[in-house]
Amino acid sequence: MTDDLACDEVVVLVTEYLEGSLPGAQARRLERHLEGCDGCTVYVEQIRSIAGSLGGLGAEAIPPAMRAGLITAFSRSRGPA
Repeated sequence: MTDDLACDEVVVLVTEYLEGSLPGAQARRLERHLEGCDGCTVYVEQIRSIAGSLGGLGAEAIPPAMRAGLITAFSRSRGPA
């Protein structure tokens, strides 16, 4: 494996990175990638902003039918495990 991180890998790792649960070596690889990739830097900041905006919402703020639809859409987008 090379030390280079592709943009599509950033998309996969961004949640763990922002939560602080990405292992140190992977986090450093992601940070090196961000130093040279303006597009991914903007993407990570957008995700950080969205997470911050939605972080205060409790589960009760989302109607049950909408919540079920979002969970189904997310599960489908992730594909088979």
